[in-house]
Amino acid sequence: MTTWTDLARATNAAGDEILLRQRDTLFEIRYNGIELMSNLNHQSEAVLAERPLRLLGRRPREVLIAGLGMGFTLRAALDLLAPNARVTLCELVPEIVAWNHGRLSHLAGHPLTDPRVSVEIADVTAVLARNPGRFDAILMDTDNGPDILVRETNSAIYGDTGLSRSRDALALGGIAAFWSASVAPDFEARLTRQGWPWRRDDIALVPGRVDAMHHIYFASDDAAALGLKKAA
Repeated sequence: MTTWTDLARATNAAGDEILLRQRDTLFEIRYNGIELMSNLNHQSEAVLAERPLRLLGRRPREVLIAGLGMGFTLRAALDLLAPNARVTLCELVPEIVAWNHGRLSHLAGHPLTDPRVSVEIADVTAVLARNPGRFDAILMDTDNGPDILVRETNSAIYGDTGLSRSRDALALGGIAAFWSASVAPDFEARLTRQGWPWRRDDIALVPGRVDAMHHIYFASDDAAALGLKKAA
């Protein structure tokens, strides 16, 4: 087995370190020493886009994706969206965008070159705040989920204020989806406390196995779109 080769590093004003490394055909992005993304198991990143876009029951025109990673969620969304749809890709780390234009671009089929994509280097909470009622779908692929943060300030995305901003930024009947590496009971309780209909889908890393899962939370004011009964 070959050893890891460090390909590039980046730091931000907060002192966080982001590392891109490679071993054979495996690429990995690490954030402050935590694996953020690799191209080994990315089925759930594709489901993060595919499932809510199919659940909508209409052709979405505006989609927000928070977190670029290696482009797998973006690619899955583009493959389903109409030619006149628009995707706002929000990524906090400009170097990750640069890597996806360069060394990583082939992994997901060069999605950043698609003319439907607009990239914003920004905190997603700020993007949500200035776009009320805009997005048919919001796809959150930040951190490793609500309970496994790569930076503590990202807790704002999954807190009461962040959830309210996501909810407000959705168009009528829109769906927000949140990727998580683990079941997040506190996040579930927060969604319930806000009265936001939600469901959790468990995605096997390897088909047929139940011992290794990723999880996706879907929330929408249209409970029927999620296959849920409306509250009495």
